[in-house]
Amino acid sequence: MYILFSISVCIAAGLLVSRLSKIAGLPSVTAYLVAGILIGPYFLGRFGVEGLGFISAENVKQFDIISDVALGFIAFSIGNEFRLSQLKKIGGKATFIGIFQAVVATLFVDAALIGLHLVLGDKLPVSMALVLGSIAAATAPAATLMVVKQYKAKGKLTDLLLPIVAIDDAVGLMIFAVSFGIAKALENGEFNITGIIVEPILEIVLSLLLGSVVGFIFTHAEKMFSSNSKRLSLSLMFIFLCVALCQLKFTVGGVNLGFSPLLTCMMLGTMFCNLCDFSPEIMDKTDRWSQPLLLLFFVLSGAELELNVFKDPAVVGIGLAYIISRSAGKYAGAYAGTKITKCDRKTQKYLGVTLFPQAGVALGMSVAVMDFGTTGPLIRNIVLFSVLIYELAGPVMTKMALTAAGDITAKPSAKERKNKKAPAKI
Repeated sequence: MYILFSISVCIAAGLLVSRLSKIAGLPSVTAYLVAGILIGPYFLGRFGVEGLGFISAENVKQFDIISDVALGFIAFSIGNEFRLSQLKKIGGKATFIGIFQAVVATLFVDAALIGLHLVLGDKLPVSMALVLGSIAAATAPAATLMVVKQYKAKGKLTDLLLPIVAIDDAVGLMIFAVSFGIAKALENGEFNITGIIVEPILEIVLSLLLGSVVGFIFTHAEKMFSSNSKRLSLSLMFIFLCVALCQLKFTVGGVNLGFSPLLTCMMLGTMFCNLCDFSPEIMDKTDRWSQPLLLLFFVLSGAELELNVFKDPAVVGIGLAYIISRSAGKYAGAYAGTKITKCDRKTQKYLGVTLFPQAGVALGMSVAVMDFGTTGPLIRNIVLFSVLIYELAGPVMTKMALTAAGDITAKPSAKERKNKKAPAKI
């Protein structure tokens, strides 16, 4: 009963706060995150009434299955942006810019935090700076996609943005594996080439291969049905299947192998949209079905944010340096990348701002370093602090950037629509 009641409270809170955010002109994703904070352990949860609010972080963790499935739908939807017709136009640009801006963001954070190390000494080891620099490469696809869909953004910037966000995650996984391996070598003197190079490459290759195989089967299975409702049900089944398969972890010859849910589900969507003639219609129906799920995902993300990180001055100080240097790196990398590839002026100016949001992938990386000596928990808290700031401010800035670029156009008011419909008086 408590689980179902909590889900209903999440949806109600998200919808109510979104009404207020609409008045303020804020994106719905920001409203959902704020709603999550309000019903989380630091506000409503303090009353200790299970079901009415989340009384602890462990209480929120019970709903991880919802977040996992929601990320699968988000990645599947991003796969729709990799249609061959579209890739022929922007594929090269998106790949170059995606790699370039991720690397530049990492270098900016590395430089800033290593410089801070010279001041703070052992409070901020070089190994810790390298790990944080690698985490900086990742961008949150969920918040970006939500803003694009809410405001029906269309244009050159949006066409380039979504493939870059997808490519960004693959690049981020590689950079993180290499940097984390170097950081561990600095700490204990051991250099593991398997963990640094082999495992991340295999994870990307295996994820894309799994997504391709399941996508091929999915496409042919869809052709067995003519009913849109059954085709939609089949789509949901294959997304659930991919998310489930990505939970598998195994070791072969001392090499740890696994799958990335984001890359696998993205490849599932890519195969489907390129091989199936009626994919646009099914994609549209899938997106509509997943909207309540995405609302739940962002409310739960807000409830999961750790507000107690503000108590530690070291977390706040290093966190601010991380946020400023990462934002500068993302903007500079995107600006230089778009200039090199000769994108239009507005894309050069505003793309970097849309790459600020950071959440799921970065949080996953921070969990992976929890056992990294005494600095692991500190890295985790710094990432939590930055995610809190980025998730609240990022969607707003993304909306502003897309609006300034002309990809989001203002809807006419009710009065304007009425005047447009009214016949002209003679």
